[in-house]
Amino acid sequence: MAPTPGRRRLVSLVVPLHNETDNVDAFFGAITPILRGLHALDYEIVCVNDGSTDDTLDKLVAWSVADRHVRVVDLSRNFGKEAALTAGIDEARGDAVIPFDADLQDPPDVIPCLVQRWLEGFDVVLAIRARRDADTWLKRCTATLFYRCYNAISDTPIPDNAGDFRLMSRQVVDALRELPENRRFMKGLFAWVGFRTTYVEYVRCARVGGRSKFSCWRLWNFALEGLTSFGTLPLRVWTYAGGIAACSALVLSGYFLLRTLIQGVDVPGYASIITAVLFLGGLQLVGIGVIGEYVGRIYTEAKRRPIYIVRKVYGARSA
Repeated sequence: MAPTPGRRRLVSLVVPLHNETDNVDAFFGAITPILRGLHALDYEIVCVNDGSTDDTLDKLVAWSVADRHVRVVDLSRNFGKEAALTAGIDEARGDAVIPFDADLQDPPDVIPCLVQRWLEGFDVVLAIRARRDADTWLKRCTATLFYRCYNAISDTPIPDNAGDFRLMSRQVVDALRELPENRRFMKGLFAWVGFRTTYVEYVRCARVGGRSKFSCWRLWNFALEGLTSFGTLPLRVWTYAGGIAACSALVLSGYFLLRTLIQGVDVPGYASIITAVLFLGGLQLVGIGVIGEYVGRIYTEAKRRPIYIVRKVYGARSA
């Protein structure tokens, strides 16, 4: 979308927050000078309060009063980061939109690099983590495993070590807003829409304050959401598993028949029977569980509930 004549192009920073009171002031102190330094460009900071139970909202509202560039979208409850990110993208009015985390693990000084590549004509500029030294060894290993598994089964691969931090042009944002699903895996949606893409590399830092809201259980569920959102291989694999089990049963039955004809009947062992029963029973239950994950997604999508509900918006909306 071309800017209106006489209007400077607008860059929107979209920031989901949930109980980030320890980081709010440090975030604005770090990000504001960077955005002010974007010459010939205007900016806005769209903060989405995702049902915080501390005084995050109060601090955000105070910043929206003090700075006309800050707008706060207060959701009615905690809908999760993917929904909060969607709310911010929907609210953003910029010619370019940049999702960003308030914990400052993604350095703000990378933003001008993203903007520069956008001005060169790219629609999507990914921020790729060259090193993740600030993350624990376990988190680095599980992240690598997730990207490999996801790209192996997905019809829409995502770049390794690319998070939500990126720049998207207005055309990309408008395409994202056309996607109707309620259960949203944003990294997959970002990749699915396509467009002309490049990347810049950066080194991720440690959190400025507070603690990560993603426990091991929430990370597991998030990974499961991603693995079932953009591929049906987890469903198809049980067709192959069932075929292999059936063929193995036929081969084994033929073996037992021949052995009985040649050597006579023997007494079957309890251990072999119980092992086969438990193995096949477990295999069936896992298969049913995978099918259940997909059926659950269908059930959720069929209800067509809104992705989020906005309680109130604070601050002046950009023109």
